[in-house]
Amino acid sequence: MTVDQIKQRFGIIGNSPVLLRAIDIAVQVAPTDLSVLVGGESGVGKENMPQIIHQLSARKHNKYIAVNCGAIPEGTIDSELFGHEKGSFTGANEARKGYFEVADGGTIFLDEVAELPLQTQVRLLRVLETGEFLKVGSSKTQKTNVRIVAATNVNIPEAIKNNKFREDLYYRLNTVPILIPPLRERKEDIYLLFRKFASDFAAKYRMPVVQLTDRARILLENFRWPGNIRQLKNVTEQISVIEKKKEIDESILKNYLPTIDNHHLPAIYKSDEGEAGMNEREILYKVLFDLKRDVTDLKTLVFKALNSDNGFVNSKEGAQIIQRLYDDEHDVEKNELPVRIQQYSQPIENNSAANYEEDETEEPNHEIVEDTLSIADTEKELIKRALKKYDGKRKNASKELGISERTLYRKIKEYNIADL
Repeated sequence: MTVDQIKQRFGIIGNSPVLLRAIDIAVQVAPTDLSVLVGGESGVGKENMPQIIHQLSARKHNKYIAVNCGAIPEGTIDSELFGHEKGSFTGANEARKGYFEVADGGTIFLDEVAELPLQTQVRLLRVLETGEFLKVGSSKTQKTNVRIVAATNVNIPEAIKNNKFREDLYYRLNTVPILIPPLRERKEDIYLLFRKFASDFAAKYRMPVVQLTDRARILLENFRWPGNIRQLKNVTEQISVIEKKKEIDESILKNYLPTIDNHHLPAIYKSDEGEAGMNEREILYKVLFDLKRDVTDLKTLVFKALNSDNGFVNSKEGAQIIQRLYDDEHDVEKNELPVRIQQYSQPIENNSAANYEEDETEEPNHEIVEDTLSIADTEKELIKRALKKYDGKRKNASKELGISERTLYRKIKEYNIADL
């Protein structure tokens, strides 16, 4: 049976390569008894795959039972799947067969399998491994020969991390994975589905088929369709029933589409994952705040360093600011920062008069540095003073300034500072 014949038989619309690949996998695995896990978002049509697998298998003449695991209350799910004995719980007035007993020799489709309670997952794992199960309230082991196809829209590896799904069960179910793509990844199929739904509803309600203008079609295909095929079908039905005008333009179509992608915009939210869990907007805010803090710290450092003969630079507070300023400096070697900070952190003798060849009787300079002082001019002056202090020895000057020699060379060239 060809892919086109399968699509026609099971009512599948679309020519997307990813969809055709999913159908091809279902066809290949159908003759085997391997367990299959169908993944995909809600509304993508996952229920088609287990039907294809069952109908193309040797089990096609036996029972096919589809079970929505999320719709059955937790207290009764074990009874529904495995049956119960009379009197096993309140209301059990008679013995009852479960789905695994009824579908013996056939196929069971477990939709939304991630909603199963952990206790039920243990029972299901036993069926997959040994083909055995126990009815609720019974100690007698029963055998069943059932092929299991499961489906979920949940990220199961994430559920495993949160202890909501058993890892061993996941690997037993996921023997052959089939992923159904969301509608936004099948843009070439969106208009085909719309035309099919429009034709069906026109026949159902005995009215003309709605048509889309070119601009409306573009809008239809570029919408994200978070509800996938189910949402597209609902919108098509609304338009078919409500609109008297059967040629739908862009402005009319917009009225039937929810506000586009509001829930996909960046938003600040609390996260326990640190920077790894931050979105782009949060990272941008963090960078801006850090930059503002660094500029403020740099102003404070320069102001105090120029007016205290480097006493502040050698203080604990100065060392902390310098360390924070240069933590992310790419020009600084990794093993250089600790040495530099250690140097700043250790008190040194106040020999600034000798180093700078100043007269000891000279009054200290109490010039007030304005808050608007140019960073470039200040940096140039500090470099010149450091070079003068160490008689032009750039290695010593770079250590004094707390930067690498490579950065110092670049700064000397940038500011056109002559050798001292």
